[in-house]
Amino acid sequence: MFDNISSRYDFLNHFLSLGIDYSWRTKVRKIIAKIQAKKILDVATGTADLAIEISKIPDTQIVGIDISRGMLDKGDVKLEKMQLTKRIVLQQADSENLPFETGEFDAVTVSFGVRNFENLDKGLADMCRVLKKEGSLLVLEFSKPTNPIFSRLYWFYFKFILPPLGRLFSKDATAYTYLPQSVAAFPEGEEFVARAKAAGFATVNYKPLTFGVCTLYHCVK
Repeated sequence: MFDNISSRYDFLNHFLSLGIDYSWRTKVRKIIAKIQAKKILDVATGTADLAIEISKIPDTQIVGIDISRGMLDKGDVKLEKMQLTKRIVLQQADSENLPFETGEFDAVTVSFGVRNFENLDKGLADMCRVLKKEGSLLVLEFSKPTNPIFSRLYWFYFKFILPPLGRLFSKDATAYTYLPQSVAAFPEGEEFVARAKAAGFATVNYKPLTFGVCTLYHCVK
């Protein structure tokens, strides 16, 4: 599915989120800068948007991994154009079987990818493994707004506006029908906190963003 939509993925991300996704990634970058992480793993990197945002921090080295070759190819083109190939390296890998040493990274990031893990608990445990002691996992993920009025608008957009627009631009019949289904099924908030702690993280905090459309989780090993 992600291979199929890779050519239009960036456009659709920004268009369908009304550009708000830029501000969400900026928040992750600011936390990475604050904790002074220098070696970062970006899991489910897609076309490397978050990796590129983090590269604005001086002296950072970023590895981006994704299971979709099509998304990585699109990301490699972007890195070449932006002359970031020495700062960011992309490679194909499984998010639940990370090909890295234990304690290798200062920080791990995932933006809108954990809900696609086949086994969330295994993925969380492996991301915890590759972190140094007191290293941070930062997760951006869609969530379900709790405000009754905004929630109705949100689900109307997600179920009736986003899928046909996604099909129109991506030419994939399933991709943007799958999105609201995966968001509805994702264990968010306190349930995610419990899963992350069970995977080995000592502390987990989270903050809803943009009326609860998205949530930023900060997990510390």
